[in-house]
Amino acid sequence: MKDLVSIITPCYNSAEFIEETIQSVLNQTYENWEWLITDDLSKDHTVDIIRKYNDPRIKLHVLEKNGGAGNARNNSLERASGRYIAFLDSDDFWYPEYLETMTDYMKENNAELVYCNYSRCNEQLQPVLKDFLADKVVTFSNLLKTCRLAPVSTMYDTKRVGKFLFPVKSKREDHVMWLNLLKVIPEGMPINKTLAKYRMRENSVSRKKKNIIKDQYLVYKDFMGFSTVKSLYYTANWAMNGFLKYSKIFN
Repeated sequence: MKDLVSIITPCYNSAEFIEETIQSVLNQTYENWEWLITDDLSKDHTVDIIRKYNDPRIKLHVLEKNGGAGNARNNSLERASGRYIAFLDSDDFWYPEYLETMTDYMKENNAELVYCNYSRCNEQLQPVLKDFLADKVVTFSNLLKTCRLAPVSTMYDTKRVGKFLFPVKSKREDHVMWLNLLKVIPEGMPINKTLAKYRMRENSVSRKKKNIIKDQYLVYKDFMGFSTVKSLYYTANWAMNGFLKYSKIFN
């Protein structure tokens, strides 16, 4: 039997997009998965939509208090029992072969972490930027300068590395978690194939680069324990790479 994949999803006021996300999981060719959705006390009808789907693999938990995406992801991670951990935010989308391709690659290449290309789309899931390419091996060193790993396109093996939780006091919790993981394993392997769609919403915190430079600085200063000078150096690298990553819009 194929190994169980635990899909980790935080959601908050996602009623507009959650059905497309759910359908992308139900359409997976790899069927041995559990989906741990933690709702962060949504104020819309997100929870009602999720509860319409009568699939025992979908395991919804509604928090009693809003605590942010990192806290919601941790809640799902603590309940996860799968060998492989995959992340899917409540407004993103996987192609049907996502889970099968990722798990097959990990087994065939003895990989502990893999990531793939993903399409960068608007709210209607139409591409607005060139696909982000998984064309480099990821290490702790190069991840300091730019975060090549996105939840929608990354999977790791808990049998090999254990579980990694997200820091709840950082607005850059994804980057901190990946860095902590890459301290333990030597590298993450790329799959140069587009298997996911990342929805770039207008109100997304991750798109407001000028507002999160301080938060990124704290990734290095507080969470990595770097000196002020070293933290400023990596923050500058991150800012420059972030500009290049999101500035090349299709004409």
